Amino acid sequence: MLVLALVPIAVVVGPILTYQGQGDSNQDAATEAWPLVATATGDDGRDRSISVEPAEAGETIDTSALIVGGRFIVRGDGFDGSRGIYVAICVIPVPGEKPGPCVGGVPEQSEQQVAVGTIQFAPSNWINDDFAWRLFGARSYDSVADGTFTAYLEAGDPVGEGFDCRVDACGIFTRNDHTALRDRVQDLYVPVGFAPVG
Repeated sequence: MLVLALVPIAVVVGPILTYQGQGDSNQDAATEAWPLVATATGDDGRDRSISVEPAEAGETIDTSALIVGGRFIVRGDGFDGSRGIYVAICVIPVPGEKPGPCVGGVPEQSEQQVAVGTIQFAPSNWINDDFAWRLFGARSYDSVADGTFTAYLEAGDPVGEGFDCRVDACGIFTRNDHTALRDRVQDLYVPVGFAPVG
């Protein structure tokens, strides 16, 4: 009986403990001040891209002056669909370090079921196609094979414990989730700023 109880735990924890990092994302510096797209070819040979677009058709988005509560969509392509990622606004780290801290922290990992097709805007999104993690609030990839996803972000408070995205350099980031925290190969970002309050 104990063995049967340990099998699900091993299925979830085993891949986390045995995962080998894939290297760096190799994102080049942006050629424009406030781009809406970022691309990179990671050490794993994958060509990844993310793009930021307004939540409502016909609107525009100014990534240099986000406002708290502003909503936008982040689309990704070329990611490793077998690995989960977080999508959030985070402090831009020194090269090779994990992005963060992040606005809104990491996505909620409470047990919940979200109906397919439901759009929920939040300061951070968790993309992971593994059924076990979807029970804890992860959103599925649009296509695991192509590594495409759609994240729905709502800009949260730019000031948090130890950071201020009104002053610190921040960006809309993708990074591996807790199942591969030390792996930087899926780190990709579009730089952002926040509009002054008042």
